[in-house]
Amino acid sequence: MSISLLGKKIGMTQIFDKSGNIIPVTILQAGPCIITHIKTQEKDGYEAIQIGYMETHIHKISRAENGHLKKSNVHPLKYLCEYKLHSLKDVKLGDTITVDMFQIGNLVNVSGLSIGRGFTGYQKRHHFDRGPMSHGSKNHRQPGSIGAGTTPGRVFPGKKMAGRMGGKKITIKNLPIIDINPKNNLIIVKGSIPGKTGNLINIKSQ
Repeated sequence: MSISLLGKKIGMTQIFDKSGNIIPVTILQAGPCIITHIKTQEKDGYEAIQIGYMETHIHKISRAENGHLKKSNVHPLKYLCEYKLHSLKDVKLGDTITVDMFQIGNLVNVSGLSIGRGFTGYQKRHHFDRGPMSHGSKNHRQPGSIGAGTTPGRVFPGKKMAGRMGGKKITIKNLPIIDINPKNNLIIVKGSIPGKTGNLINIKSQ
């Protein structure tokens, strides 16, 4: 089955291969995750599993979530996520999914929230050029024209303008696994992933 895990970003570093080349890598803590719910074709119309990650106190989750987890005989978990599967053959309620199911060399897709930059202008958000900085110019960092006048008499949707930047879900695909540490539930992948250190991430195998 396609393996999917929740985890968090530990940080970035660099390692050296046998030829002495520097490889930028990101260290991820993946799981362990517990299967908290199983959806079937007969009952729900599709096949999927729900996994939970990170133990928490019973008072830090809602009563509805607590009741849902009690039905599965699972301790309180902070994060829940659902994944569709093509087959539920080897899946059981309460099973634990760990990094042991990954292999070095596998390609994974990693999703997370990008770093939020707040309300930003044209130059920072869309890499626009600034205006002339000479004396007399009044268009240093102003937006300039945003469209025609009487016709169409409005600004078209999708116009690149100032606004909130970052804080969006981004997926980086086809990151190769460089190393795995099952003892500490760590995965080392080549390249960078979105978000700050400690952010919740979603790891999915190809």
